[in-house]
Order: sequence, then structure tokens, then C-alpha cells
Amino acid sequence: MIVFRDTAEFSLEGPCAVTLGKFDGIHRGHLKLMNRIMAQRARGLASAVFALDARTGQRILTAGETEGVLRGLGVDALVQCPFVPEIAGMDPDTFISRILEGAMNARFVAVGTDFRFGRGRQGDARLLKERLESRGVTVEIEEKERYLGREISSTYVRECLEEGDMETAQALLGRPYFIEGTVVHGRHLGTSMGMPTLNLEPEERKLLPRHGVYMAVTTVRGRKIPGVCNVGVKPTVGADRPVAETYLFDTDADLYGAEIRVELLHFQRPEHKFTSIEALKEQISKDISLGREYFCG
Repeated sequence: MIVFRDTAEFSLEGPCAVTLGKFDGIHRGHLKLMNRIMAQRARGLASAVFALDARTGQRILTAGETEGVLRGLGVDALVQCPFVPEIAGMDPDTFISRILEGAMNARFVAVGTDFRFGRGRQGDARLLKERLESRGVTVEIEEKERYLGREISSTYVRECLEEGDMETAQALLGRPYFIEGTVVHGRHLGTSMGMPTLNLEPEERKLLPRHGVYMAVTTVRGRKIPGVCNVGVKPTVGADRPVAETYLFDTDADLYGAEIRVELLHFQRPEHKFTSIEALKEQISKDISLGREYFCG
């Protein structure tokens, strides 16, 4: 996959099928758009995603995670474009001619019904269709995907994460919510208690779910290993920033420096400050037992 990161200066060669948006989280509604552009390969068009990023606020997927998801889907090109003044200030017609027809080399475009573009969000999906189809570019406007009677959106996913409702979040995303990163050294408290853990320090812009203990599956070196994960600030011992601390079942390998993905499947309990390390150890033992029951049935 060709990737342009954090730049408004880019150019794709060859005719492309394009979809555009913020793509925060890449949920099932976004996947519908991805499938439409990838289906155009039969017409000889490469699939290209134009993702705008305001570079502020937290995101369900980090830039690196977004790239990984799209690579896994088989997308041919990704433009991670910052929402800088030269992009934000374009009127709709300039955006169409310079970005879509010019830099993206679009011959097919798929967008949702609520798509807006151009300075002050002046352009909408209907205007895009009128302008581009008059120039021979096919435009498809896709209806929203729905779940439990509600339109799927990044806002819907965020609400689920805030509540710790990982089952609904997974249904909206089409995959489990996950955190990726490099295993770093912690305080080795888990090791001292006979329950060694893997520590991840998520990127500052990574949107984390409700702080607490989760049933989790960790992918490391090609293996998927069940376990339990605490997401939060570890109030009993204190942490400078939120971390994801995972205990893997029946695994004692040295994994410091390894790249891992932790998928959070089920919220077990909220994070809690215990009166002593012994009380914390007792609760962790209970969490591990409940985790084994969860995965073993």
C-alpha cells in the first residue's frame, strides 16, 4: 500500500477509485465505502482512501492503526492529509479539481449521504455527484449502515467505549476494539506478585475505553493469547498516564520490545483503588480466574 503521511503534497499515478472522510475508527459504515472502491479493480482502478485529520482530539484508531487496518483490507493507497488551511480553505470546485481529479486521479468516488467538503462545509454529496459526473467520473452515494435501529457512526462507537460496552463496539466496528504498541518496562509489580504483565503506553491521541479490567486477546509474534487487561492509571500504585497492562494465560516468554495488539472483548469491572498491595493481588487473582472461565466457558 502506498501511504502519504501528514502532508497535503501528494499525487497518485494511474486512475483511482476514491473514498473520502475522517474515517475515525473505520467502522462498518466506512467498510461499506472501502468495499465499493475495491470492487472497482475490475475496471482497472486502484483503490485510494483520502483521510482528513484535524490533528487535535483523540481518535479511535491512531494513524498507525488506521494504516494497518487499511493494509489488511487490501487498499492500494492511503492519503493521511492534515486539515491545514490550504485544504480547509478550498472552495468545493477547487477541491474537486485539485484534490479529486488532480492529486487523487479519481475516476470513481464513493461517499456517504452526510459527506461534506470545501470551505465551511459548503459542498455536499449531491454537489459532488453533479460536478464529477458532468466530467465523466462515476459517483456513488451510499446509505448509512445501521445497528439496533441506529445509524452507525464514530459517535456511536465512542459512546460504547465510554460505557465499556465492547460487544456493541465490536458489532459497530466489524472487529474488536484494539490497542497496538510496543511492550515497555513497568514497575515489575506484577512480576513481584507472581503474575507478570505486559505494559503498553498508548499514544496520547488514542481514545481509550472506560478504565477497568477487560477480557482480552493479545496478538504477539503471530500468536493469539487470551488473558485479562487493565486499562487506566492503576490508582493503587499510581501511573503518570493511562496504560494497558495485560496478563497472558500460560505464557512466560520475555516479550519486552515486542509489537503487540490487545483486543478488548468484555468489560469485567471498573478500575479501583485498593487499600493494600495484598488486596490488589487478591483481586487480580480473582480477575484471572474469571478470565479463564470467560474463555473456557
